[in-house]
Amino acid sequence: MKKILGMYSAPAPHWVGNGFPVRSLFSYESHGKQLSPFLLLDYAGPARFPAATKPRGVGEHPHRGFETVTIVYQGEVAHRDSTGQGGVIGPGDVQWMTAGAGILHEEFHSPAFTYQGGELEMIQLWVNLPAADKMTAPSYQGIRSDEIPVVPLADNAGEVRVIAGEFQQHAGAASTYSPMQVWDIHLRAHATVTLDLPEGWNTAVITRKGDVQVNEHTRAAAAQMVVLDAKGTQVQLHAEADSDLLLIAGEPLNEPVVGHGPFVMNTREEIQQAIRDFQSGNFGQIPA
Repeated sequence: MKKILGMYSAPAPHWVGNGFPVRSLFSYESHGKQLSPFLLLDYAGPARFPAATKPRGVGEHPHRGFETVTIVYQGEVAHRDSTGQGGVIGPGDVQWMTAGAGILHEEFHSPAFTYQGGELEMIQLWVNLPAADKMTAPSYQGIRSDEIPVVPLADNAGEVRVIAGEFQQHAGAASTYSPMQVWDIHLRAHATVTLDLPEGWNTAVITRKGDVQVNEHTRAAAAQMVVLDAKGTQVQLHAEADSDLLLIAGEPLNEPVVGHGPFVMNTREEIQQAIRDFQSGNFGQIPA
């Protein structure tokens, strides 16, 4: 079993724009070595929004050097970026955006969700790019829920949605630049499962709903995260109640991480160049 390094509760929420009340479960400043290649995880909601006439969200802003992965569980989010890509993602859908050399994007509640109001719940995960790929061309993967493999667990214990990586020979829907697993897991009450993971991979289990015991020692409820050691090849999960989890695991990049706001590179000089390129308009424009 992978040794448990720590259990962390979500801090108080803060607003991203006026549409996303998020709790930051980790960042590269707090868990950089322990969770590489993952940089940050924001858990937005669950929060209820009243009906409105003007979409809430966060306006145009840049990124360089990493990927943003948005998983929607409730509500709808509309995305546009400077590659000309975009669209609306709803419950179960995933938006995997590679900022690479530089991208501008915006994220708002969809028009339909804005006018109707309702519950919003989503996770945004930042995934670092290897140094060799940080200046790759920006791109966008809009992944519908029905494109994500759903693998039943033995003994009717629940199921795994394979967003990225592989589970029991089912390949995930997303294309990635380094080896990783991103799994949505649903466990039924009183179920116990043991999951296999590669030796040397950094791993964390985030509980969205329910009550889960990890490796028989640590109990995690909603909006709590258990971080596991890279050593070892298994994690055991026991659900005290019906539970929804996100498991992330990845091969560490073992490269320097230098971040400044929306830019994550390997050196301070690369950050300064990113700022100059953004200010010079080299990140393109979001089409009207």
